[in-house]
Amino acid sequence: MIHRWPIRVYYEDVDLAGIVYYANYLRFIERARSEMVREAGIDQAVMRADGLVFAVRRVEADYLRPARYDDRLEVETRMGTVSRARFTMLQTVRRDGEPLLEAVVEVVCMDLEGRPRRIPEAVRAMAGT
Repeated sequence: MIHRWPIRVYYEDVDLAGIVYYANYLRFIERARSEMVREAGIDQAVMRADGLVFAVRRVEADYLRPARYDDRLEVETRMGTVSRARFTMLQTVRRDGEPLLEAVVEVVCMDLEGRPRRIPEAVRAMAGT
């Protein structure tokens, strides 16, 4: 499953040079992951009520080119590997098809006390496993 999510760069996203502040890419890719999970039919509020949550364990990001104020971007997200209690999502931020950022995000599933839990079947289905 490949998910694409559009975003526009606002003034609040940039530094004094008009370039997207590096940490804001993490916000962009977080929102895209949330939208992908939502569109796959996974309700994270219901998961939390059942005592399960997702948490980012690791992010590896390569900043390739800058995005600027008012750019129209697209975040592409696809599933990577899935194990019992964690999965990876591969994300690319593009402008007009040109990659600006590539990231590998490792997500874990845990209970509300922070103990690892098994990945829900709906997530496995997103990865085709």
